[in-house]
Amino acid sequence: MGRYVLVWFWLLALAWAQPWVPASRLGLQVERQGEATTFRKEGLEFTYVEGLGWAPPLEAGLPPPQNGRLPVAVIRAVGLVTAPEAGVRFSADAQRLRLVLDLPEGDAVRPSPSELAPYPGRLELSLPYFLPGLEGVRPPGVEVAARYEPQSTLLVLQAPPGRTYRYRGFLLTDPSRYVLDVYYLEPEREEEVAPGFRYREVWAWTPEPLRMYWLEAQAGRWRMEPVGRPGERRVLPEMAPGALALLNGGYFDGRSGTPIGLWVRGGVALSLPYGRSTLFWQEGSVFAGRPRFAAWVETQEGRRIRVGLNLERARYTAHTLAGPVGRAGEQVHLVQGDRIVATYPAPYALPEGLWALSFPPQEPIARTGETLKLLVSLEPPVEYALEAGPLLIQAGQNVFDPNAEPFRDRAPVSATAAQSVVAWSQQGDLYFIVTEPTRPERLAQALHERGLWGAIRMDGGGSAQLWVRGQLRSPAPNPLGIRPVVSGLALYPR
Repeated sequence: MGRYVLVWFWLLALAWAQPWVPASRLGLQVERQGEATTFRKEGLEFTYVEGLGWAPPLEAGLPPPQNGRLPVAVIRAVGLVTAPEAGVRFSADAQRLRLVLDLPEGDAVRPSPSELAPYPGRLELSLPYFLPGLEGVRPPGVEVAARYEPQSTLLVLQAPPGRTYRYRGFLLTDPSRYVLDVYYLEPEREEEVAPGFRYREVWAWTPEPLRMYWLEAQAGRWRMEPVGRPGERRVLPEMAPGALALLNGGYFDGRSGTPIGLWVRGGVALSLPYGRSTLFWQEGSVFAGRPRFAAWVETQEGRRIRVGLNLERARYTAHTLAGPVGRAGEQVHLVQGDRIVATYPAPYALPEGLWALSFPPQEPIARTGETLKLLVSLEPPVEYALEAGPLLIQAGQNVFDPNAEPFRDRAPVSATAAQSVVAWSQQGDLYFIVTEPTRPERLAQALHERGLWGAIRMDGGGSAQLWVRGQLRSPAPNPLGIRPVVSGLALYPR
């Protein structure tokens, strides 16, 4: 007897555990007369009587209503809903609601994936499933409602006022799921910081939302200079206290502060090319590309021999950055100033403050103790240059290619991180841009969609920072302090 009682209690608990849906969400009117509760809509009427159960044609033992809410078993029995049922899960934060519909296996009815679509604040979407689990979705700050039709559920969302809105849907398999992302983001903002200069915070869609922090300078109104000193790490505002805006510059060795790549200021090279894309500018004209240069060494006898430089290898290659240089089977002259102080088999760990020449051992051009000078010329010469990379936009086209430039550390071309960019329009407008963490290819896509003529990535990650009028606009202040850098770009009114 006890066994049958346990089974009865289990069945009762199962019935009461079913989702309950407000009758109003099904378009029903509710009328109570004494012990009877009647539910009506056009062409349909059914009644529940306290102590007796449901009136025919329904089975009396179906779960009872509860405060105007109907159990799913009754909804199905009267034919109010015939759509396949999908489970509902959700997550939410201050900027996004994500609904995940767990779809019936083998079901042929699928929601169509949607493009990222804007909406003005109230979103209505018809989904071809019965979704009683929506009754439990209560994200903070967002009103979620549903209306159940025989073959679908009408989802209604009302997000906070004054926000920027987008939504997108996409299908996943194994198991079958439909994901609906609804974004309700902080509004964009804009302010004039000086005549011809505007600061903006805007959203890009990649397709996830990407917050971008811009300083825009009109053509003919700006003057840009590289700031900093090789071998010295400082906080950007200390490098140029009077600058209207500051952006971090190129790559550097974190231990020694040695710049990695070309750095030209006032026509004088402070650092030699490494072999990646470079930002060039003079007199309001900006462009970017791989630096063209020629390098020679001059021996004690006055012979000049053409050599490669850093990543641009040749039979004889000059190396100016600390670290392993040369390849197995080569020899390496270690040069301090203009004098060869030692010769070693390659590869050799070049220390700071020296340069090296790798060469075939059977073809030496100098000996230890002799002088050897390194000469480099840019083609054409420029007033200002700062090497960084990768190149993102060239002549209005998205040219980002993770394999186009030699990065031993793949983070600048593949990692999700804060990005720092110098960009420009065809008319000569200049942009300093820092973004929230994203991947470089998504950044290139976003910049291309905005119609920029050119863009190059500067150093990113923890070094990415934009200052306007002495205030750090991005990233948010770190309790551990602002990361000092070796080089930066300072912008001034012209």
